[in-house]
Amino acid sequence: MRLVDLRDTELDSALVNSSVPRAPLDIDAALAQIRPLLDDIRARGLEPILEAAKKFDNLDPTPVRVQAHELATALDELSPQVRLAIEESIRRVRAVSEATLPKPVVVELAEGANVHQRWQPVDSVGLYVPGGKAVYPSSVVMNVVPAQVAGVKRLAIATPAQIDFGSRPHPVVLATAALLGVTEVYAIGGPAAVAGLAFGVEQIGLKPVAMVTGPGNIFVAAAKRALRGVIGIDSEAGTTEILILADSSADARLLAFDLVSQAEHDEAAACVVVSDSESLLRDVEQWVGKIAEQTANSDRVVAALGGVQSALVLVDSQQQARIFADFYATEHLEIHTEAPAQDAALISNAGAIFLGPNSPVSLGDYLAGSNHVLPTGQQAKFGAGLGVHTFLRAQQLIDYDQDALAQVADFAQVFAKSEGLPAHGEAISARFD
Repeated sequence: MRLVDLRDTELDSALVNSSVPRAPLDIDAALAQIRPLLDDIRARGLEPILEAAKKFDNLDPTPVRVQAHELATALDELSPQVRLAIEESIRRVRAVSEATLPKPVVVELAEGANVHQRWQPVDSVGLYVPGGKAVYPSSVVMNVVPAQVAGVKRLAIATPAQIDFGSRPHPVVLATAALLGVTEVYAIGGPAAVAGLAFGVEQIGLKPVAMVTGPGNIFVAAAKRALRGVIGIDSEAGTTEILILADSSADARLLAFDLVSQAEHDEAAACVVVSDSESLLRDVEQWVGKIAEQTANSDRVVAALGGVQSALVLVDSQQQARIFADFYATEHLEIHTEAPAQDAALISNAGAIFLGPNSPVSLGDYLAGSNHVLPTGQQAKFGAGLGVHTFLRAQQLIDYDQDALAQVADFAQVFAKSEGLPAHGEAISARFD
């Protein structure tokens, strides 16, 4: 891993993100490539979806709608150990989702003047579960459970067919869907899945959904950007990122393991450590070299850690390290310092924050109870990770009686006249004629 020395420099967002840029992924270029496919699916439905599967994956996913017996068989054949792990993940994510469910409120502004705020679930949601370099039953859990807790009436999962499984989706993904009671599952991957969910596919009975959530590659992110407005989206969740903020008290070996754990996702994964301890960074570099050579996905890990998006960053102080973290706005932030909770309180921008040596990102990927679908590419500066709130809309109900309306009628007239909208005022005064 390369060392970036930012000592004796004044940090700002431009400097931080140019010194350690994300991997060069041009979403606009990706969008230009996929737009014809999106338009074709809108116009013709199923045929371009099958053509894309043949072209990119060399398979035919027919029947695209996963059959009920496939879901049942996948669940019956699921390893008991895997099932126990998935059930525990479901339990924990459900507990956090239920505890963080927003509560309705009523604000009484005066006698007879009430504003209610309630939370309404989205009617229908398409949940994308990626395939590619790994299998992600955990993403089924992270998408489905908070949507169920929110009260979403219709859930449809789209996930790529796998040539290694007879051109059907991965059986563990299907088993997890069955375990959660989701029966509407489609063997569609990539941007075609986003388009199919957004526009519907009449030939297979797929009706359009109101929202699409879930992570994916750059082409999935590009499709979500292109179709935002046709559908709601959670975020353009892209390639994984980990930033570790550490001081001299940190265990370099554990830091190295955590970097490698995220690097095995993708060659474009961003893996960064920022610290004021040069000796710690040197130790991390040595440990990374040892672990990366021995891990199962070594080629992918070495490519990610050697990329421009990964670095060991040396700064003057822990205060500078926190400033760096805020400007970088990572998806996953680990804090390995003497007072991790205190440091976390001073940092605003991160998708999720993992405190101390016993809270690694890989825990959050599976069993922390938190959600692992998180904003990437600096989107943590304005966006949140997936959660029960993602599937809810705040909706206000206004309930005034005539006496309460009378108390503000004159003020409303003032507003109406000042804005040149007299009919607004007349609509109120008419109630007192």
